[in-house]
Amino acid sequence: MAEVQTVQGPIDEAELGLVLAHEHVRFRDEAVAEEFPSRYDVQLELDAALLHVRAAAEHGVRTIVDPTAMFGGRDVRFMRRVAEETGVRIVACTGIYSYDYLPHYFENRDIDTMADHFVEDIEVGCQGTDIRAAFLKCAADAAGVTDNVEKIHRAVARASIATGAPIMAHSMPAVGTGPRQVEIFEEEGVDLARVQIAHCGDTDDVSYIEALIDRGVYVGLDRYGLEMFLPIDRRNATAAELLRRGHASRMMISQDFCASIDWFPPEAEESFEASGAIRNWSMTLVFEEVLPELRRQGVLDDAAFNEVFVENPRRWLTGAARA
Repeated sequence: MAEVQTVQGPIDEAELGLVLAHEHVRFRDEAVAEEFPSRYDVQLELDAALLHVRAAAEHGVRTIVDPTAMFGGRDVRFMRRVAEETGVRIVACTGIYSYDYLPHYFENRDIDTMADHFVEDIEVGCQGTDIRAAFLKCAADAAGVTDNVEKIHRAVARASIATGAPIMAHSMPAVGTGPRQVEIFEEEGVDLARVQIAHCGDTDDVSYIEALIDRGVYVGLDRYGLEMFLPIDRRNATAAELLRRGHASRMMISQDFCASIDWFPPEAEESFEASGAIRNWSMTLVFEEVLPELRRQGVLDDAAFNEVFVENPRRWLTGAARA
């Protein structure tokens, strides 16, 4: 049996159980939080994280994969406290979440130097702790795969090869970043079975998603509740069609929920709900609305559910072969 690193230490892969593959217990700009700490209420953030993680646990969730990296305010100590107080395992990452910007520190150092930082997080520990990252995170968004984004992707790829850790790549189907992201990983020699292309569910172009699956990667249908990118009915139709076509073994379903996020003032959430930009965005939406609908349509039986929420995250994290 393979081991998986969590914020509380390594566990046997069999202990992962039911997994939400893309959720954030807290998301914030670490520079703002460091420079202006009085603007943040750590207890309020912790209370929100505990509330939402416990709600997920009530639906049987045993593990949360949290892809909060640099520029998302990664804090592995905070993650460990949430895990300790809820009993839900949290899997942390390393990498850089940037759509283009790089600090001069990394801009003026080469790809291999950047990769060395990620390797240290995986093999030694993150942020001065012994908490080890289990996977790597990178991103491409509206700006596309810029030179800096490509540099991060190549560093992530090299760290993956050096350590055996899998990769999660934020993508933006609206500008078609996925194929180029996969191409970079392939050029660097990454095993594409260890790659998850996130946010594929932001499109209902099944052919686009299926082409990525055909390359051998996992696809994340992982933004349920973010209606601004695609409404839930179209997300469900896409998921249902992929299941009908036999792709349960390459899909992961989640919500990309942030228990707290500082991108907008707190009062903005109400206006987002009122405008329809978000709807019931939470760590439990998929259990309350999505899975019942997919079961109603007859496309999600117990075997497919097990693939999507248990086996696929386990295989992606460990490199285990498909049965």
